[in-house]
Amino acid sequence: MKSLREIVQSSPQMRTVAMHSLRREESPQPLGQAPWDWSDVERVLVVRLRSIGDTVLVTPSLYALRRFLPRARIDVLLESWVAPVLEEFEHIDKIITLERGSTAARLQVAREIRGSQYDVVYNLHGGTTATLLTRASGARHRVGFAHYQYGRLHNHLAPSSLLLWGAAQAHSVEQQLALVGWTGVPVTDRPPTQLNVTAAAAASVSAKLQAAGLESGVPFAMVHPAAAFETKRWATEKFARVVEDLAARGLATVALVAPTEAQVVENLKAKSSVGVIGLTDLSLPEVTALGARARLFVGNDSGIAHIAAAVGAPVVVIFGSSNVAHWRPWATAPAEIVVEEMECQPCHGYFCEKFAQPECILRVPVERVTAALDRVLRESA
Repeated sequence: MKSLREIVQSSPQMRTVAMHSLRREESPQPLGQAPWDWSDVERVLVVRLRSIGDTVLVTPSLYALRRFLPRARIDVLLESWVAPVLEEFEHIDKIITLERGSTAARLQVAREIRGSQYDVVYNLHGGTTATLLTRASGARHRVGFAHYQYGRLHNHLAPSSLLLWGAAQAHSVEQQLALVGWTGVPVTDRPPTQLNVTAAAAASVSAKLQAAGLESGVPFAMVHPAAAFETKRWATEKFARVVEDLAARGLATVALVAPTEAQVVENLKAKSSVGVIGLTDLSLPEVTALGARARLFVGNDSGIAHIAAAVGAPVVVIFGSSNVAHWRPWATAPAEIVVEEMECQPCHGYFCEKFAQPECILRVPVERVTAALDRVLRESA
């Protein structure tokens, strides 16, 4: 801990962080002094491109902004395929969508956000497309991190989130909150992720579960045995043993995958000695509704795990190549991560550079997963 003299002599940002650590906060605080007059701000845009998990993990920042600016217009720019995750999300006014891989779509979105005359735009992604669209917005205040490749296209550049939090590592949620908090928005309570369950999605999921033979009121585990990369995909045979363990605990299994991954569910059914309900046609709002009804989630590191955590399901997530500290579900309910720590873990995850197969995920034993299930179920009873 720094002395009071060292705190006073440090930079303004470090003074803010350090003083927070010296006292117990009765209310959330910002991570820096506001670089502009917030009373003049009426329109804010948050740019967060890419995946399902990224979209879920931006919700604490959207909540913090809405809490700080209850009467402002707050919009978010997402990729079109993932935008349904925030359907009817109460803390934003509008979702602007971008079609992936389309130059024409980029130009159209650039015109739309330019015409909206935003006062502040936060670039929470940092990639080329996000940065160019942030610049194209013409906003008076364009905020990004100093380490962004094209940082010069912003006119407000924040220092590292690690510096702002005074920490050795930061979760994705904390990284995004840091950028918002650096501009004077209170964030130190680190809000949870949250999603809305729409009435239409809830009714549709109920109908699909009933059609699949799951009676109303029967407790079930939501199981996600698929993943985008092999380095994140635990063996189907091991998931089958977990499904059998769940059945012994009185829990039915509802396994969900994308339509292109239907064979994963068929393999799970074939390898398990107990019944498995497979769903391969859920929309993202329906996945959210399913997670809200589940007694438990168990699955690979994926966006689906983040959805389950955001609606309060207890979760057990099996990690392979990913950085656990940065990508673990930002959970409020009981949660456990099961990971086989190796010298080469974490890595980029696109493929395994060290072994013929991704040993980090394949070496995770069934016994450690079922033990985690036991603890999480007991804690959430």
